[in-house]
Amino acid sequence: MSTAEEILPVWDMTTVFPSMDSAEFKQGFEAVAGGIDALSTLFDSHSVGKRTTPDVDDAFVAAYEEIISAVGTLQDKLRTLAVYISCFSTTNANDELAKANESLLNTKMVVLNKLTTRLNAWVGSSDVETLISKSETAKSLEYAARRAAYLAAHQMPAGEEDLASELASPGISGWAKLHANLTALLTAEVTVSGETRKLPMSAIRSMATDQDRTVRKAAYDAEIAAWESAALPLAAALNGVKGYQQAVRKRRGFETDVEPTLFANGTNQKTLDAMQQACTESFPAFRRYMKAKAHALGQEKLAWYDVSAPLGGESKRWSWAEAEQFIITNFGRYSERMANFAKRTFEERWIDAGQRIGKVGGAYCAPLRAGESRVLMNYNGSFNSVSTLAHELGHAYHNLNMENRLPLQRSTPSTLAETASIFCETLAFDGAMAVAAEADQLVLLDTVLERNLMVVVDIHSRFLFEKSVFEKRAERELTISEFKELMTKAQLASYGEDMECLHPFMWAVKGHYYGPTFYNYPYTFGLLFGLGLYAKYQQEPEAFRADYDNFLSSTGMADAVTLGARFGADIESVDFWRSSLSVITKQIEEFEGLVK
Repeated sequence: MSTAEEILPVWDMTTVFPSMDSAEFKQGFEAVAGGIDALSTLFDSHSVGKRTTPDVDDAFVAAYEEIISAVGTLQDKLRTLAVYISCFSTTNANDELAKANESLLNTKMVVLNKLTTRLNAWVGSSDVETLISKSETAKSLEYAARRAAYLAAHQMPAGEEDLASELASPGISGWAKLHANLTALLTAEVTVSGETRKLPMSAIRSMATDQDRTVRKAAYDAEIAAWESAALPLAAALNGVKGYQQAVRKRRGFETDVEPTLFANGTNQKTLDAMQQACTESFPAFRRYMKAKAHALGQEKLAWYDVSAPLGGESKRWSWAEAEQFIITNFGRYSERMANFAKRTFEERWIDAGQRIGKVGGAYCAPLRAGESRVLMNYNGSFNSVSTLAHELGHAYHNLNMENRLPLQRSTPSTLAETASIFCETLAFDGAMAVAAEADQLVLLDTVLERNLMVVVDIHSRFLFEKSVFEKRAERELTISEFKELMTKAQLASYGEDMECLHPFMWAVKGHYYGPTFYNYPYTFGLLFGLGLYAKYQQEPEAFRADYDNFLSSTGMADAVTLGARFGADIESVDFWRSSLSVITKQIEEFEGLVK
């Protein structure tokens, strides 16, 4: 069945609130707003802020435990409310009620962000080790407590931190909203077989998987033209975001633009350098894959619009029902618990799958309540979409395993947040390969190698681009032409000279540029770390299962180096990353053999 002939699922949000204009929603919003006000009063009563003395006595311990309990209670309510609102604003850019509530919540969040800064200063300027020894709560949150000490050392004066929080919503968050809203509503006219159609950008981009090269080329041309038409406001937004981030980074005493992200992602420069060295060493192998794929497509070399082209004739189209059963079956190869969890997500309607104008592109998984998530995707019936479904449900499974942790123990860095998603995606791939004929194996290998190309090679190009943008932004704002030039230069450095045409507007496509700095390398980390763990699972499945769920529940409780060591992974060594990339290199060799 074609996905065009079936009704794709829309998530059920009524289990949280009946609607956004219901009395229950208003009560929930007021509970969060009142909780923020109450927390502010509590902070004032205990003089929470940078301390003049680090001493930790019984009174301080009692105050700390009271405050942490209140913060945790508020965080749970806030998470549910924020995700609920976001589920409406990201699926309908014209939902004015959702946008209004999102804006109102962001206003409230300014106060909460200030309180978080005060809390880090208060804990971080105390004798953290004594606090951990005296308080069971602090002991259970020792990673968070030690992180507070680091953050306190990189805080601006209190007044400047308050100002940064107040300016974030109308400043950096405003630019991010502009990008999200503009791109969600962006359409393009594409002409195929003499018929001109106006389609949302998500549908235009999904045409990159069409069997017909003329269709892919037409979609690519239409996409580039659409991004060109929207480039002026998007360039202004990107300049605003990077200017804000750089100014605050300098004031907080970080030496480089990447430095604060290393801490936020639970890693360090040595690990990043080791990973990127291994990645650049692997680029010749990826270029062999690109050459082999071009040969399979009957082309001398790939164009940008060929990268996602299907191989092996007309590709199988997966109905949603087939995708559900496939996921349940292959999750069940790992454990009954994981399979039952997948069934639950489908039965309880956690997923919004269809494409439509006003809905953001791409995919995400958001933790809604303890153990419960919501998944957004733009399903198109390809195996790549099935793989994306497995990936996002991996995130949801990760959230499930953290349901009994304290709110402050659930803050997983992006580097480790990809662990379960890559693991589940690999489960799906191996399951499909196990039953595929040789011709279908070529198609499946191409699907996974395309993903690997994106996560290792393309993401490296995005890292190079962002690094160069920060360097130039230190002097002045960049023009549209400069953004395009830096993007293509970074793509050439990563893909090599054998790409027929590139994508100069990838900086406009990816919303991540308008949020966290250097969002990209954690995805590479997650892929390679996840592949490394999957290899451990294949070697010792029972021993792996015994600790994996607990490992997932602990990803907000230690840094990546410490947690990696639990599975014998020395992530500061380039050899670890080479070993993960060797899995991909073998897939490339297998792909080359099948093409020949």
